Amino acid sequence: MNANQLMRRVLLVTLVGVLLYGLFAVYTGMSEIGASLATFHVSALVAALGLACFNYLLRFGKWQYYLAQLGIRGIPVFDSLLVFLSGFVLTITPGKVGEVFKSAVLAKTHGVPVERTATIVIADRLTDVIGIVLLILLGGATFPAGLPWAVAGVTAVAVGLFFILWQPPARWFCDWLEGRGGRLVSVVPKVRHALDSLRVLARPSALPIPTALSFVGWGAEGMALWLLLGGFNEPVPLPLAVIVYASATLAGALIPVPGGLGVVESLLRQGLIGWGNVALGAATASMILVRLCTLWWAVVVGFIALFLLRLRFPRAFADAPAADAARAGMG
Repeated sequence: MNANQLMRRVLLVTLVGVLLYGLFAVYTGMSEIGASLATFHVSALVAALGLACFNYLLRFGKWQYYLAQLGIRGIPVFDSLLVFLSGFVLTITPGKVGEVFKSAVLAKTHGVPVERTATIVIADRLTDVIGIVLLILLGGATFPAGLPWAVAGVTAVAVGLFFILWQPPARWFCDWLEGRGGRLVSVVPKVRHALDSLRVLARPSALPIPTALSFVGWGAEGMALWLLLGGFNEPVPLPLAVIVYASATLAGALIPVPGGLGVVESLLRQGLIGWGNVALGAATASMILVRLCTLWWAVVVGFIALFLLRLRFPRAFADAPAADAARAGMG
């Protein structure tokens, strides 16, 4: 896959998103959404974007923490920030696994082997799920509707940690790959190295700091939804807005669709209407705006970071690194 193919894939998912939001708007009624937007306070949108960027910075802190845990040091902070943000280009892949793109970019710009850092994406997703589950549980006594998703998240984390930390399954998998013969044999050492790195990142003593960063970061994006609702003069309790957002985000992470498209939007809208008694037009408009601030703004930031990296490391990108990065991120 070359850079043009990568761009086409991102644009395709973007068009799907535009179509989806258009369908939501038509179903809700353009007049109702228009009436809600007419009274919207733009300052709420600016604040929501600021909270989304705050979450990005906290997630960058997780990236730096994971690099340090793996013994990868000496990368200038600004370079590391650009590499991290470049992963947002593929944040619209299922479960955001395409963010492994940044590992390929780091390999191109600073020579760090992809297999050393690719597992950061898995550890990042695990601690994201734990942080989001904690947000749901924190408000579960008051708004218990999100608890089923919390149970699903706890189950997914428990299963994931079991297979990561217990070595026999990983050993069996590597032995199975070797037994297949052919090209797979040459991949086995990299797989073993990646699994070793993942165990370092997922060990119990390494979980609290990134989990705390996830808790605060995703809570900030839940607050962004709360501010947007306030901008539509639809005040709801902050814990309710956070739980609605956290539950929808968790569902989007657990269900393998690009960027959680359709899943997150539907649950956000249903939660705001059913749990928060938000007017239909305001609920739909808030859903669209919070996704623009959190998902689609991240994609834009990713492309800006990738553009700056190309300017900063022109020789590293001369041999179409997007192809390597895309293969690493999307298989």
